[in-house]
Amino acid sequence: MAAPDELSGRPVSEGAEAVLRAVDWLGFRAVLKSRGSKKYRPKALDERLRRERTRTEARLLVEARRLGVRTPIVYDLDLERCQLVLEELPGPTLKAVLQDPNVAPTDLAKALETFGRALGRLHAGRISHGDLTSSNVLLPDGAAGPVAFLDLSMGSRNAGLEELGIDLHLVEEDLKALSPRAPSLLRAFHAGYAEGNPAGAREVRARAKAIRGRVRYA
Repeated sequence: MAAPDELSGRPVSEGAEAVLRAVDWLGFRAVLKSRGSKKYRPKALDERLRRERTRTEARLLVEARRLGVRTPIVYDLDLERCQLVLEELPGPTLKAVLQDPNVAPTDLAKALETFGRALGRLHAGRISHGDLTSSNVLLPDGAAGPVAFLDLSMGSRNAGLEELGIDLHLVEEDLKALSPRAPSLLRAFHAGYAEGNPAGAREVRARAKAIRGRVRYA
């Protein structure tokens, strides 16, 4: 992989875990994702966490695509620098679409059904996302097209029922907080989810409900 200064580009975003920069990668529009060190963590622990999360993200992005779920293509991985070069996908986030008053209700319901179906496929393959909010879901082709998942670094390759239930719980709470149409959108989402994960949807929904109860009365 090229040195970071050879890939320097315009900043895209900076979060708690990583900095993203738009770069050119062998003629492709790409994003360089770098996980910087955290001074508040012991050095050995910090290095281990950064490498593990970088490796996990790369692996799960690839495995999700094998399940038919869209994610950015992983162009390159550098564990020493804790960096990934990823395909730069266009389009708004699901959060932006939910908050856009110009999106028709039918298009919004379709987007949520498609989102549910994609998450169902991911869960049917025993992969959890781990940090599933509407900011980590992209609509590269607009509200009527397939969704793409971003940042699976907190996910699991062999997720248990609790991890899948947490994903579902996060989606449900996020929708309720973002949209006054949450009840109808959740129905569309759950219909898609059942289609994508026909064997496990009922069990995962039950676990999400139990998690919601635990959170409410904690």
